[in-house]
Amino acid sequence: MSQNFIVDDSFWEIFPEVEIAFLTAHNVDNHDNGQVPATLLSAANEAAATRWVPNDPISKNAVIQDWRNAFQQFKTKKGARCAVESLLKRAKNGKGVGNINPVVDIYNSVSLEWAFPVAAEDMDQIQGDIHLTVAEGGEPFRPIGEDEVETALPGEVIYHDAHDVISRCWAWRDSARVEATEDSKNLLFYMENVNPARQEDHTQAIQALQQRLHDYLGLETSLTLVTKAHPAITFKD
Repeated sequence: MSQNFIVDDSFWEIFPEVEIAFLTAHNVDNHDNGQVPATLLSAANEAAATRWVPNDPISKNAVIQDWRNAFQQFKTKKGARCAVESLLKRAKNGKGVGNINPVVDIYNSVSLEWAFPVAAEDMDQIQGDIHLTVAEGGEPFRPIGEDEVETALPGEVIYHDAHDVISRCWAWRDSARVEATEDSKNLLFYMENVNPARQEDHTQAIQALQQRLHDYLGLETSLTLVTKAHPAITFKD
């Protein structure tokens, strides 16, 4: 049975210029066998702090403003911020983003170096089609690291499949059900760009993600750029 990634019209009504890189990778070995350099994240943390968030407070930096402005366009849970802001804040404060597993470390390194949110989901846990859409309200969601089920707000931007929400407040928090673990074998990734002026940066970030997945994990990835003019793709036949 085929599965699709579909960006609904309700999303494009708010964000007509957004571009989303959608990648898939198969036959993944996500166990830590020392294949990812130990310095990858430390170097990315250091680069992020000086390149993207040199100004105080963090809200005074352009890449942060881009996403905060975007989050003002739809209903969000109080305090919700784009995931990339959390990463950049840790780098700026000297805490740094730590190791989790090879796949997550790789995409976090790209997110830090290029200031775009990147997510990876276990494709085998996805049920039916994925939609990026505006919530009606009440859709269930269980975030990574939590036991309690939350519900989406009316008007909130979400990713969801046929079962429940897989990412809440757009690029804020991911679902525990579909997270990329050491045992994940088939993965899908997405990286969103809300600022058309950063299209070249987005392209280079996508290339960096593909190159690192290839160099460190031996993965060949399939890439599709999702836009208003091309709002749906099939990721599994």
